Amino acid sequence: MSKPDQPYSDGFWWSNDGLRLHFRDYPARPENAHRPPILCIPGLTRNARDFEQVAARLAGDWRVICVDLRGRGDSAYAKDAMSYVPLTYVQDMEALLRAEAIERFVAFGTSLGGLITMLLASTRPGRVVGALLNDVGPQLEPEGLARIRDYVGQGRSFPTWMHAARALSEAQGAVFPGYGVSEWLDLAKKTMKIGAGGRIVYDYDMKIAEPFAVPGGEAGVDLWPAMAGLSPAAVLIVRGALSDVFSEATAQRMLTMLPQGRLLTVENKGHAPTLEEPEVAAAIDDLLTRVDAAVLATHP
Repeated sequence: MSKPDQPYSDGFWWSNDGLRLHFRDYPARPENAHRPPILCIPGLTRNARDFEQVAARLAGDWRVICVDLRGRGDSAYAKDAMSYVPLTYVQDMEALLRAEAIERFVAFGTSLGGLITMLLASTRPGRVVGALLNDVGPQLEPEGLARIRDYVGQGRSFPTWMHAARALSEAQGAVFPGYGVSEWLDLAKKTMKIGAGGRIVYDYDMKIAEPFAVPGGEAGVDLWPAMAGLSPAAVLIVRGALSDVFSEATAQRMLTMLPQGRLLTVENKGHAPTLEEPEVAAAIDDLLTRVDAAVLATHP
């Protein structure tokens, strides 16, 4: 059920191994019910709140589903830490698609969410009718992965939101050099929560770091062939100009393999752009216009 002051309702589904998983469901207006829903999949340490501004802007025109992956946000934590891997996340997304009777969809995937998007497209080409890959490709840069490994799973806590925001600015100032206090506070509230002891803690299971700690185990498969599943789709590739995870060379190679791929580089941002940047919002609108035209052409 949705609260009067929120534009979404909370939904839940069950994983194959019995975890209760959560999503935010922003509805489309009845006249737009023919459009495929947008499935928003966040990055490694992030959750459904990452997409709240994007989803609120698109809601009504499109149905937008923002998921909490297992071990994040309001989704249950896994008993087996080694289930925190992309192939299991794909199984979780398949279970959600079955539960919601979704046959075709648009995927917005940030970082890990983009890896999941490529894997979903590879299993059944044609059902992903549009995709936004946010600062991610089939090849990830070792330098950026090493930086992420340094902070994932540390389990730090903070006495106030301001302390949490300051810690984020110290750790990620190079990623978002233009951020001020308000932006760091917003990021803190999207990535953290008030813990049982009243302190501010990260909103994910610290055990997600265990499988990620093994170099080369980020996806578990060669993603270049998997990405080919997106070749029939309209694709927007967003890259942070300062990204240490997703290189320009990888982005350009992707364009040669995606006939409907377009690349947007966001200046002064690292890994990963928020998707709230004005130029990204315009590119998202263009992507969805292309999806709409394709859907009407195939299902008039």
